[in-house]
Amino acid sequence: MSPRAVVIGAGPAGMLAAAALSRAVDHVVVLDRDELPDTPGHRRGVPQGHHAHLLMPGGLEAIERLLPQAELRKHLLAAGAREVALSSGMLALTPAGWFRRWRHHTFVTISCSRPLLDWGVRRAVLRSHGNVEIHRAQVTGLLGGSRRVLGVRLEAGTNAGFDPRFVTGHGVRLSADGRHGELDADWVVDASGRGTRVVPWLAALGIHDIGEKNVDCGLANATRVYRTPPGARDWPLTLVQPDPYSGRPGRSGMIVPIESDQWMVSLGGMRGSEPPKDPDAFLRYALGLPSPLVGRLIAGAEPLTPVFTSRSTSNARRYLEKARVWPDGFVALGDAAATFNPLYGQGMSVAAIGAGALAEALGRRGIDTPGLARGVQRAMARSVEAAWTTAVSTDVLYPGVEGGTPTVADRLTARYARRLTSAATGSYTAASVLWDITTLRTGPTRLLRPDAVLAALTGPLLPPLPGPPLTSTERAFLATVD
Repeated sequence: MSPRAVVIGAGPAGMLAAAALSRAVDHVVVLDRDELPDTPGHRRGVPQGHHAHLLMPGGLEAIERLLPQAELRKHLLAAGAREVALSSGMLALTPAGWFRRWRHHTFVTISCSRPLLDWGVRRAVLRSHGNVEIHRAQVTGLLGGSRRVLGVRLEAGTNAGFDPRFVTGHGVRLSADGRHGELDADWVVDASGRGTRVVPWLAALGIHDIGEKNVDCGLANATRVYRTPPGARDWPLTLVQPDPYSGRPGRSGMIVPIESDQWMVSLGGMRGSEPPKDPDAFLRYALGLPSPLVGRLIAGAEPLTPVFTSRSTSNARRYLEKARVWPDGFVALGDAAATFNPLYGQGMSVAAIGAGALAEALGRRGIDTPGLARGVQRAMARSVEAAWTTAVSTDVLYPGVEGGTPTVADRLTARYARRLTSAATGSYTAASVLWDITTLRTGPTRLLRPDAVLAALTGPLLPPLPGPPLTSTERAFLATVD
């Protein structure tokens, strides 16, 4: 049998893992329980699909290294996605005040709906890697033992049965009733997302020492899509950040420009201050944020969807890299390894960086190298740890958080971050440090570099802004809204 890899999950994490594996094996089979649309569209297996997503620069750079010929950025922009430079194209109210907009066109982020991003990544991988194919099937477990994974167990799910071409083309061994099957593989990647079953699957192989941690600040999201009002085609990304230092439940709001001349408006509230699903109450909530700007902008805008809500927002970490025994031929990446509060926009970028680590390891060593999978899992853990630290060290500060309490280190980090954020309201250097970390271009150790420490100690170089830094055109549009 020619070398074959199986990837569980056809989201961005799974497709990028497939791209990484395609260089090391003859065939990559991606399995997903959902029917995947031919055009951008929502699907059941993505609970956050209706809410705002940003592809951060760190993640985009990782994807472009992994798919150098696919021109993902170009194709997403052609499909309507937007480019947003956080340095100049964002209105951001932080707990310390409004950020300025600088002349620098840096920290460029891709802004679009999650369905468009999923479709764009899937299309880019299939177009540039001819040995990758996708089939619909539910993975129910792993084959093999604690020393090596040899394939996956399958279930036909809600289908009438497996696609005969999939069965015969890949030698799937079927049960007598045709509802269950087994598929052999030389390598398996779990990229099945927040609903992963990786811990019980590993336990069934004899690996029982996977540590887990869950930190939940109770964030609830409510999102509605609006038609971009006439005259606001180039309105900047607008963000009202929650305040983790007030001792009250954090509340946030954002307007994200997406494809088809639409605004995706997402409101967030921690436990005890959740945003409502009722459309009128949704608007009142937006107007009641620390700045009413988001509410003012949408008050007269045409809504295109109902209000979608979600509570699938907790931080969950599975310490796979610390297992005493780890099987060759298996890794878990993306949300299967760790999930983060989506408020920080890091999940997809962490998955892309993890897929890059997989590709790099496979490029250096053969796929059958003993211990390769453990090394990859540990390499992936570095970007996971950076994102986890960023998210959890803030979430534990909110009242009512479950699963964690702020440590002395968290409180010291919070004091430093608060000082640096204050400096960032009037210092491009300080703002760049924060953006370096939040966009995953570097890890939290960036906070300790001399320029970061000096910026924090110096404070803002310019006086605080009395309101959002609008251009004359934006100010004129806002006047028409009022």
